[in-house]
Amino acid sequence: MISSRKSGFLYQTAGKSLVFIAVGLLVFGWLLATPPGLLGKADAVGYAVCHRIDARSFHLGERQAPLCARCTGMFLGALLGLAFQHVTARRRAGMPHWSVWPVLFVFFAAFAIDGLNSYLHLFPGAPELYKPDNLWRLLTGTGMGLLVAVALYPTFNQTVWKRLDTRPAMKGLRALAALLLLALLMDWLVWIENPLLLFVFGLLSALGVLLLLTMIYTVFWMMLLKADNQIERLAQMALPLALGFGTSIAQIALFNLGRYWLTGTWDGFHLG
Repeated sequence: MISSRKSGFLYQTAGKSLVFIAVGLLVFGWLLATPPGLLGKADAVGYAVCHRIDARSFHLGERQAPLCARCTGMFLGALLGLAFQHVTARRRAGMPHWSVWPVLFVFFAAFAIDGLNSYLHLFPGAPELYKPDNLWRLLTGTGMGLLVAVALYPTFNQTVWKRLDTRPAMKGLRALAALLLLALLMDWLVWIENPLLLFVFGLLSALGVLLLLTMIYTVFWMMLLKADNQIERLAQMALPLALGFGTSIAQIALFNLGRYWLTGTWDGFHLG
């Protein structure tokens, strides 16, 4: 007879295998159903989270980028912020130093004001603070993305790791200034609309969407499975990461399906 310990191990192994197979099939189905090519897949990711209005997007020649200017900035900013903290504050779980919060509030306020001003511009005769344009959308979106990264990175670490480093992940204004300089350089490279660079940034912005959703859903699954603060090595996260990634793809696929059912096209929304 198989011992109860071995039986439990086999049961857990089979359960993990089923999760990996299910996620693999889900990803395979999504890849088959979405537009062809790398940018086509990035378009499908953007299609799930962004209006993709042509006039409010950057272009690779005649081709629209996968996300609008604001979302491009937001998800590139989040990706940059997460990568920066991973390099400079690996596994740190402390929230930002108090001196950082006023700057983050400015980022949030700028994002909200520019978003509202841009929205009002959709209605002829509505009051507006200034003429909205894609540069402001990109900059304020990037600021919001940095804010999300600065909040999410320590939250993720607080949930995952068994041995916590409680020092702030964003150490202070000097670290934030370095991150902001990198973000401004990135935004300039996006703004010049070099087709090759925009191709790379288009893929990275879609990757930013997937990474953010995966991190959020991984935290959710770890708490649901009561596996929070149990991880010592990255390999131990295979199951919650697979569940987080699979849930992200499922959400994107459902949003794709719903939007395509309503509009009958993979294009962005059209003004006028």
